[in-house]
Amino acid sequence: MSESILFDGPVCPVPIRDRGQVIMGHGSGGKLSHDLITGLFLPPFDNPVLRAGNDAGVVDATPNTRLAISTDSHVVWPLFFPGGDIGRLAVCGTVNDVAMMGAMPLYLTAGFILEEGLELGLLEQVVTSMRLAAAEAGVQIIAGDTKVVERGKADGLYINTAGVGQLFAGLNISGHQAKPGDTVILSGPIGDHGIAVLAARGELGFEADVLSDIAPLNHLVATMLETSNQIHVLRDPTRGGIASTLNEIARQSQVSILLEETTIPVRPAVQAACEMLGFDPLYIANEGKLLAIVGRDDAGKVLEAMRATRYGEEAVIVGQVQDEPAGRVLLKTAIGTTRIVDMLAGELLPRIC
Repeated sequence: MSESILFDGPVCPVPIRDRGQVIMGHGSGGKLSHDLITGLFLPPFDNPVLRAGNDAGVVDATPNTRLAISTDSHVVWPLFFPGGDIGRLAVCGTVNDVAMMGAMPLYLTAGFILEEGLELGLLEQVVTSMRLAAAEAGVQIIAGDTKVVERGKADGLYINTAGVGQLFAGLNISGHQAKPGDTVILSGPIGDHGIAVLAARGELGFEADVLSDIAPLNHLVATMLETSNQIHVLRDPTRGGIASTLNEIARQSQVSILLEETTIPVRPAVQAACEMLGFDPLYIANEGKLLAIVGRDDAGKVLEAMRATRYGEEAVIVGQVQDEPAGRVLLKTAIGTTRIVDMLAGELLPRIC
């Protein structure tokens, strides 16, 4: 055959490790991201706080005050999509990373990389969206920075946010704290954000009635913490989806996590899009969902408390923590078989956040 075959649409490059240069898969939140962080960034910056590998670093500011600190950069394209925009994403993403340590988010900073030619009216819309998201979360944006680059160098706008929150005494929520016998709770249907952004790019080939789930989860977390002192792990499964997030936790805690496929909620429109494109919803990004690993005895009351909140109404129990095989996530399928759920390899949906 003399004709070359072209494959259009999203691609998932084979995770060859010796590339010698950055590829899109390094931003996936999966294996390549993990290898980049542990192989290149962690060794020169190594310290116990960074080495913990959580969504935010926890430090002792004074003998009686602990702070959770996180930073996040946002390069999503397009800038506006059903259910959200880069501004709301920037605020909620950092608020959630701080909240996943059990901290109360207090303050954010915001850095803007602006492309020459960006419409000021569009920038004002983004800033307004950030203001509204910060008000909803109950945080203040107290410092910022702006830089401008030449036309064609930034796709309009990139945003970096950093966040600080206060931890209350006695809390020790971490990816290392999952214990055999714990229950895994998911706050709602998965994959909404990834499919909403993909639809906004016009890459689905059909219309999908899906809204991004971007939301600040700190009030949900606060309600959960008021209900139980047996919440061991909290994570928001963004890039790489719940599959990659649970693999991180399983490896940090050296436990096995068993999921029940029939209990994992996926909206029909998201499921249809995934089936059309050959995607697994377990790997699709979320921006307004959390995973909680909770002591078995308290799982019921934590679930009830979550369902009484705005962003936890659809919470469900999706699995349990086991001893073996350590570091692995397993899925009991709808037909009764069990398969391994590995961390994402390559990149399903680039620039999703």
